[in-house]
Amino acid sequence: MAVKFRNYYEVLGVKRNATDDEIRQAFRRLARQYHPDVNQNDSAAEEKFKEINEANEVLSDAEKRKKYDQLGANWKNGADFSPPPGWRREQVNYEEVRNIYGEEYRSRTTHTRTTSTDSGGGIFSDFFEMLFGDNEAKSSSKSTTSRRNRDAEIEIHISLEDAHRGGRQRIALQKPRLCPACRGEGRFGSSLCPSCRGTKQVYVQKPLDINIPVGARDGAVIKAAGHGHRGSDGKRGDLYIKIKLKPHSVFAVSGDDVFADLLITPSEAALGAGIEILTIDGKANIRIAPGSQSGQRMRLKEHGMNKRGGGRGDHYLKIKIVVPATLTERERELYKQLAEASAFKPRQA
Repeated sequence: MAVKFRNYYEVLGVKRNATDDEIRQAFRRLARQYHPDVNQNDSAAEEKFKEINEANEVLSDAEKRKKYDQLGANWKNGADFSPPPGWRREQVNYEEVRNIYGEEYRSRTTHTRTTSTDSGGGIFSDFFEMLFGDNEAKSSSKSTTSRRNRDAEIEIHISLEDAHRGGRQRIALQKPRLCPACRGEGRFGSSLCPSCRGTKQVYVQKPLDINIPVGARDGAVIKAAGHGHRGSDGKRGDLYIKIKLKPHSVFAVSGDDVFADLLITPSEAALGAGIEILTIDGKANIRIAPGSQSGQRMRLKEHGMNKRGGGRGDHYLKIKIVVPATLTERERELYKQLAEASAFKPRQA
């Protein structure tokens, strides 16, 4: 049987020598653009989404990509294609694909949602079937879903203070259920189900309490056992929660250390002063030395972030001398008197 060649690289908009990261990024960008949740009741977008999934299924798998690239002279979009002699069919885990794309966790701040991409039609094209399997392989592979394919990953955003102190946090997971109104059919006769709008699913919000470890860092992963996808055997995988730190209005963080600017007046810099500052633990009092200069750094030992194994990082302050944008008449007069009385000449060699 002759089938039309499908240029998966063109589908994802990447070059033939694209890296795994480039393929992954292209897939995620296009998947967001053509996702059924974003393009409801749009059959063209639905077909495009399936095509994107199919291209990613091949190009993200090193073995499948290698075999696909061996088409050689037939590398021509739109050309009739038949597999070369001896081309070996291999099984495709269709249940795995459904688990990846049919129950995909997406993080919305601290909320997640699972989505379905199978609207009843075939997931893969005849071209894919020709290269990687047939309907018999589809049915026989349902019992081979691996533990890895039941696992899920989400991303949550927490404050710097919560990462520093740790503690319990509640996140909300939105998980799909068969629509009770249409019993998962998506339709009532020729009409779309008004409850699920043809998606066959509704979403139920379930809270999940997790423990943020003391001294959590950006990119750390927390495992919630038994909260991943449900496999065909009824067992659930695990949920891996990736931590992202929200930007802070005052502090920057590098490793275990905290950094902040310290704004002081010219008189505080010249005469020295006791100043109240903000640290990761709250307010603290420090002493500015007389003659302090802009750009100088001060170190508050062990006032930085908590470390997972115990101990603390440091808190660094960068001095910045600031002057008022406007002056009262009294202030202007005093500055004039200071200028006349002062022998300080900063621009003289």
